Amino acid sequence: MPTTSQPPVSHTIFVNLPVADLARSKAFFAALGFTLFGASDAMASVMINERTQVMLLAEPVFASYARSEPADPAKTTQVILVLGLDDPAAVDAMFDKAVAAGATPVGEPINDGQRYQRGFADPDGHQWSALCLVPQAG
Repeated sequence: MPTTSQPPVSHTIFVNLPVADLARSKAFFAALGFTLFGASDAMASVMINERTQVMLLAEPVFASYARSEPADPAKTTQVILVLGLDDPAAVDAMFDKAVAAGATPVGEPINDGQRYQRGFADPDGHQWSALCLVPQAG
């Protein structure tokens, strides 16, 4: 009988996002405290951590990779990108930095005893959330 094993820890995820103004998007993510690398005239990589990168792709470059028409984030939500943080203060700090850098708040904060979460849309309209999970008493 086949067994299911966990994938190697070495897997890295690259999330590709279309952006209208690459310079504006790079400035936004730098203002949130993320390191950018591998920048060219058409793309830049935002280092979320050692295993997760968000690739900012100029809209024509993104479209050249996509199998169908890219979604318009002003009209549809295809994904919600969630940044896991250590505690509620870090969630508030990330949210405040995002809004100061040009993000739009999305929804109301969620504080349901299991998680604390605040949402925002980046300057291109992609939806993000800052989240911390509240440890359950055991």
